[in-house]
Amino acid sequence: MLTLAVDTSGVVASCAVAEDKKVVAELSVQYGKTHSKKIVPMLKNVLSMIDKDFSDIDLFAAVIGPGSFTGLRIGVVTIKGLAYSLKKPVCGIPTLDSLAYSMPDFKGIISPMLDARNDQVFTAFYRKAGNKLDKLTPDLGIHIDEWLNYIEDFNEDVLILGDAVPMHYDMLSGKLGDRVICAGQSMAYQRASAAALLAEEAYYANKAVSAFELEPLYLRKSQAERMKDLKG
Repeated sequence: MLTLAVDTSGVVASCAVAEDKKVVAELSVQYGKTHSKKIVPMLKNVLSMIDKDFSDIDLFAAVIGPGSFTGLRIGVVTIKGLAYSLKKPVCGIPTLDSLAYSMPDFKGIISPMLDARNDQVFTAFYRKAGNKLDKLTPDLGIHIDEWLNYIEDFNEDVLILGDAVPMHYDMLSGKLGDRVICAGQSMAYQRASAAALLAEEAYYANKAVSAFELEPLYLRKSQAERMKDLKG
């Protein structure tokens, strides 16, 4: 089975193809232009690299959030359109699941964290052993101080990654010492390969949906929506 996945939830635009639990091609770009201009050419390029076309894809997948409102819409709409036109199933993969899955097995807690502004983060907590991911909490939008409360309750080492890490690492390291471990730069940001592999697992667990059912996952309203509410 061939799975094509996109991740446009953050500053990196990424697409990947997986075949039977193996990543066969991936492209990731963090340079210039917007995701809307990059993602379709990237998809065509990654498929041409393996002599495939959109019609060869059995399953489409998109990272659905949390993340950039505009970025998520671009990725989801692109995949919805492709899946609908080809009458193929789709899987939506939460951003935080994809980030955590990209980490190696770890004796402790894995916690991706994305910047939600005003010292808040989008986060969740996981364990990973034997390449199997166990999600311990739902996706959360919380203040960084509340994140610390979760870690104190777990009382274990924690591996952190994501775009919020540079903003908070010094403070977290000061409070947690060597219990907090920062993922390397090469693994710290979104990669569509993780989403492709998770989508394949979801498909075989009967969690695929139709193109009509794929929607972004927002933990809170956009800034424009919040401002509108205030004025209303």
